[in-house]
Amino acid sequence: MRKDTVNKVLITADLVLTGRADQEIRDGAVLVDAGVITAVGTAAELEATVDPGVRRLRCPGSTVLPGLIDCHVHLAFDAGPDPVRAVTEAAPDELAAGMADRAGALLGAGVTTVRDLGDRDALTIALRASIASGKTAGPRILAATAPLTPPGGHCGFLGGGVTTDDDIRRQIARNAAAGADLIKVMASGGALTPGGPRMWESQFTRAQLRLIVEEAARHGLAVAAHAHGTAAIADCVDAGVRTLEHCSWRTADGVTYDPEITRRIIENDIAVCRCISGDWQLFLQQLGPARAESMARVIRDMREAGVRFIAGTDAGVPGARFGDYVGMLEFFASLGFTPADILDMATVNAARALGLTDTGALRPGLRADLLVVDGNPLHELAALRRVRHVFMNGRHASV
Repeated sequence: MRKDTVNKVLITADLVLTGRADQEIRDGAVLVDAGVITAVGTAAELEATVDPGVRRLRCPGSTVLPGLIDCHVHLAFDAGPDPVRAVTEAAPDELAAGMADRAGALLGAGVTTVRDLGDRDALTIALRASIASGKTAGPRILAATAPLTPPGGHCGFLGGGVTTDDDIRRQIARNAAAGADLIKVMASGGALTPGGPRMWESQFTRAQLRLIVEEAARHGLAVAAHAHGTAAIADCVDAGVRTLEHCSWRTADGVTYDPEITRRIIENDIAVCRCISGDWQLFLQQLGPARAESMARVIRDMREAGVRFIAGTDAGVPGARFGDYVGMLEFFASLGFTPADILDMATVNAARALGLTDTGALRPGLRADLLVVDGNPLHELAALRRVRHVFMNGRHASV
C-alpha cells in the first residue's frame, strides 16, 4: 500500500447527510484522511477519483451523518440516585476512572462532542487531554469546570461558590487558568442540591450576571446559564449569555411563559438546551398530566416563535444515562418536531451554539467526526440506536 493511502478511508453508504438534515446524498461517500474530511459526494464520483489502494468501508443499508453533540452532560455524576454523594465522597482516581468509563459510553452511542457543565477539581480537563491524545476513548470535551453559584447554592459542592464581585472575577480566572472552554453559572436554583434554593429562585442579580458575562469574555469565554426561573431567564438574556440551560419558565405559582422574553432570546441569537434525558416518560408521569402538558405547550410555543433548540441530556443526574442519547431526541419527536429538525438540534445547530466551526457537518476541511447507523434516521430516529461505526477526529472507535 502506498504511504499516502495509509491514513485514508473511503466510507460509502445508501445515504449521506452532509449538514442540515435536508442536505442529503443518495448512494453517497465520505473520504477521511488523517482525521479530516477531504471529500464528500456520490459513491460513484469518489470511487472514480480515489486511489484503489485506499481502504474502503462499505456500509450498505446505512446512513452516514455528522457525529452527535451532547450540549449538557456531567461526567462527574454517575446517574445514580445520589450523584452528590458519589461525587463528594469518591477519591480522585476513582472519580476519574468513572468519568472515563462514562465518556466511553457516550462515544459508543455516537456522541463525538460533549459540553461538560460542571465537575469537581477540573477533572474534565485531564480527561479531555487523555481523549485528545488517543489514550482514552471518548468524545471531544468542552469543559466548564466548577460552575459559579452562591455558597450553599445549586451545585455548590463542586467548589465554585462566589459571593462578591471580586469572588466572581477570581473564580472565572481560576477556571480559565485550569483550561475551561466556557463558564457555567447557576442563575437559578435546582432540584439536585439538598437545602439549596428552589428551582424558580434567582441566585444572582442582573448586574452580577452581566459581570459574569463581561469577565468571561475578557478571558475569551462564553457563558452557559442554568436558568429555570422566569426572572432568571430574563436576567440571563439581558446579561448576554450564549446558551440557556433548562429554560423551564418556573415561578412560585407554576409555569409562567413570557413571549416577550422569548422574542429577545431569538433576537439575541441565544440557543436553548432543554436538557431532557432518556427517562422523560417517567418524568412526565411524575409531573402529572396538567403540568406535563404545560411544559410541552411552552416548548411548542418557543419552537413556533423561532427559538433555536440544541440537544442535551443532562447525563449524570439521576436516571439520565450516558448511553441513552437517542431517548432525549425521542422526547422532541413526541412533541411534533420532525426528524430533520431533531437531527439539526444534535449536529449543526449544536455546533453553532457551542462556537464550533470544525464539526457538526460533513464537509471537506472539517474534523472527521461522523457516525454510521443502520437505516435512515430521517424516517425513524430509532435508527440512531443501531450504531455501526463511529469516527472521532478520524479515529475509528470500537462499538
